[in-house]
Amino acid sequence: MARTKSDKASSSTATIGFEAKLWLAADKLRNNMDAAEYKHVVLGLIFLKYISDTFEEHRAKLLAGAKSKVGDYAGANPEDPDEYRAENVFWVPADARWSQLQASAKQSTIGKRVDDAMVAIERDNPRLKGVLPKDYARPGLDKQRLGELIDLIATIELTAASEGRSNSGVTHRSVDLLGRVYEYFLTRFASAEGKNGGQFYTPSCVVRCLVEMLAPYKGRIYDPACGSGGMFVQSEKFVESHGGKLGDISIYGQESNATTRRLAVMNLALRGIEADFGPEHADTFRRDLHPDLRADYVLANPPFNDSDWFRKDDDVRWQFGVPPKGNANFAWVQHFIHHLAPSGLAGFVLANGSMSSNQSGEGEIRRAIIEADLVDCMVALPGQLFYSTQIPVCLWFLAKNKNADAKRGFRDRRKQTLFIDARKLGVLIDRVHRELTDADLQKITSTYHNWREAKGAGPYADIPGFCKSATTAEIAAHGYVLTPGRYVGAEEVEDDGEPFEEKMPRLVAELNAQFAESARLEAAIRANLKGLGYAP
Repeated sequence: MARTKSDKASSSTATIGFEAKLWLAADKLRNNMDAAEYKHVVLGLIFLKYISDTFEEHRAKLLAGAKSKVGDYAGANPEDPDEYRAENVFWVPADARWSQLQASAKQSTIGKRVDDAMVAIERDNPRLKGVLPKDYARPGLDKQRLGELIDLIATIELTAASEGRSNSGVTHRSVDLLGRVYEYFLTRFASAEGKNGGQFYTPSCVVRCLVEMLAPYKGRIYDPACGSGGMFVQSEKFVESHGGKLGDISIYGQESNATTRRLAVMNLALRGIEADFGPEHADTFRRDLHPDLRADYVLANPPFNDSDWFRKDDDVRWQFGVPPKGNANFAWVQHFIHHLAPSGLAGFVLANGSMSSNQSGEGEIRRAIIEADLVDCMVALPGQLFYSTQIPVCLWFLAKNKNADAKRGFRDRRKQTLFIDARKLGVLIDRVHRELTDADLQKITSTYHNWREAKGAGPYADIPGFCKSATTAEIAAHGYVLTPGRYVGAEEVEDDGEPFEEKMPRLVAELNAQFAESARLEAAIRANLKGLGYAP
């Protein structure tokens, strides 16, 4: 999520910056609990608050319709679960509603009350089966602090935001505010957990870059290492911001970590987004949950340089060569290619080593993929973007059929690859983390689209030090290395107009003067040391 703006005091929690205040207050209640554990306590309650609030909002409309006997809900039964499911609203049993829980927040049994509420909601909403956290009654969780946390989350005022409904029928204010809180807390927990947090969270600016490069307006989107579902959320935001609607894209995901998978289901359910995550968590290489899927878009941030992965040598996915046992990078790349539709596009994050490594046959696999004309664009990212690693990373973009793109009116990019060196972009948001700004993202994405589209927003031209359109022959001349720095060259330095024959004597004279000053200072320091009895 992008950084919050001003954190000015305000009576309305809808003021930009209230997420930070909510985090600080909640973090004070954490006590000695690890962020990894506390994360599920907080996010589970935020989710419960959301579905309870959307339920109560729809229930009020049903009650009004039943009373007035006119309008869309005339004659509706407010206690009929189907009335809610028909509007993509979760049914919340009476004892599980937020008002009931908050009324019991000060009681010692509040942990069991929350667990019972989660069980009841899962029972009545099959989509959430096995998803919600149900360990609030455990002895290690301070019940007084739990009650205080419930009271704190209750302060999120949904009515303070703008009215209106999205194309999906979900209220904008609920999604905007609670979705904003949810994303912000995911970000902060990733930061607090360090490396482990990064396993389930990809920085929003990186996700936005991938999504805005691929522009997934319609079709099937697939992420086989989906973490907490950020790729899918950003894809839906992109579709709606460009005049589309919820449902224009079909979402398929897989996650090997059971806890992280539950986060993904909750994250999407929070926004009314339907998704197929398969029946359970599973290792993508050991058990592909979507074996027959051919996706229009693949978006992913798989584990970097994973050395502990399951490999079967005769796997149908190894079209370009068997990946080495010690590194799964090119197993992921080939898995993505295998699942692309005939004209599909893929955008994903990998460690920089994937662009140049020749170990254990990786160079040969990369060469085969390049010769197959699948590599569309490579982007070198600045460091310090991720919470999980300081390893430099890059973005790969693959196009399954550039020839088909040319026939559809795109620029003929056959046997060409765009290289973008974005390592100098971004701003530090704290001492150790960097973020790409909106201007940075615009610079990267517009460069790609102007290159890819025959009628782009502006003409494409190579920019020394930033971007270069290279042919496959040029890539071959560089040993099939895909590092953008090899191709973009050095940034042009503006000529100051001073003739060389005048500049060089001037610079030499300045250097001699600096040498003389250095000698004078050295003599003075030696004299001072000698006077103190420390002759060097």
